[in-house]
Amino acid sequence: MQAYKVLIIDSDPASVELLRLCLEKEGCSVTAAQDGEEGLAKFFQLKPDIVLLEAVLQRTDGWQVCREIRKKSQTPLIFVTSKTEVFDRVLGLELGADDYIVKPFDGKEVIARIKAVCRRTGPSNDEGELKEVHYDRLDIDMSKYELRVNGRVLDTPPKELELLFHLASHPNTVFNRDQLLDSIWGFEYYGGSRTIDVHIKRLRDKLDGVSKQWSLETVWSVGYKFELAENAGKENTNV
Repeated sequence: MQAYKVLIIDSDPASVELLRLCLEKEGCSVTAAQDGEEGLAKFFQLKPDIVLLEAVLQRTDGWQVCREIRKKSQTPLIFVTSKTEVFDRVLGLELGADDYIVKPFDGKEVIARIKAVCRRTGPSNDEGELKEVHYDRLDIDMSKYELRVNGRVLDTPPKELELLFHLASHPNTVFNRDQLLDSIWGFEYYGGSRTIDVHIKRLRDKLDGVSKQWSLETVWSVGYKFELAENAGKENTNV
């Protein structure tokens, strides 16, 4: 595995030590923080390659830590936490986490998840990879993680934007919920399809009535698609 700089934010010494041993064996450098405030300070100071975050923390909890990180950074982030409910998994992912692992964990699985997340979120070697799509009154630029509607930048959570980009870059193609979960979250997801439905609803709230040339459509009993009206144009930009 690549020698990543890893920040662990967790108040449980046993979990931190197990993660440290597994990661250092893979050649990673590891920094640990015991609470949310310390974790945020170290994150912005050290600029790690990936963050492993417990939701249950003193001073500032893990949910808020994730929110603060996502306001300014797309650094890969995985919850490794004692919070086991489906609601907690969905919340973590909706806040922008790239993966969610429940304690007790297996060290080999954590390493495998880290590798998968970093492959998915790391820079691509494909110079022709699609980075932008442009439609009537809609511009998505993934190199900047920016959504523009009617020329105005809209504040859009990372996973919400990634979902819209995936659909919009495959116009008129129907994806079921499992395909979307695998493409956007990229791991075996145990929380059901609710998170896709929630993200689609939020996107529709942002995009309702913007243009008659395209729309987010539900294909009943199947999934969702980004539908183009006849003769509607699309410009793709490779960066």
